[in-house]
Amino acid sequence: MRTFIESIDREFSNLHSHSCELVQKIPDEKLFWQPKKTQALFPANSCGELVLRSAGKVEQTFGGITAKLWDDPFEWTLPETLSTTDLILEYLAEVEETRQKGFTLFHSDADLRRELPAPETLKTIFALLIETLARAEHFQGRAFAVFQVFSEEKLPKI
Repeated sequence: MRTFIESIDREFSNLHSHSCELVQKIPDEKLFWQPKKTQALFPANSCGELVLRSAGKVEQTFGGITAKLWDDPFEWTLPETLSTTDLILEYLAEVEETRQKGFTLFHSDADLRRELPAPETLKTIFALLIETLARAEHFQGRAFAVFQVFSEEKLPKI
């Protein structure tokens, strides 16, 4: 039975679609626009940065699942590297491809109970996927909020 696998897969797929749709709505000059520069505990990041962080969480998890590489993609997802809409969309497509490859490794819901040596501790695949989805959706939601600061356009339907 693959009830949970299919449900989680669908949520990750929706996350990807919403990020792509949002990035396509952002004018180039606003891609890395920050609402305000601050030294506060919670910095006001740009839409581009937040979308990249969202995708980076997914990439890190599925890099760990598929290749046992738990590297944080921070260095290769910097705004200086992925500076345009097209480059961000290419990166999102690469992350989605890695994610889909990871899901081919799950044959039944029982696979979600297996434990992996996630970056610091052993975790079930289920817990790892849910935590990743929550973190990625959090960053995406923040990107949506920044988008609403400078645009009257409708957000992707969630």
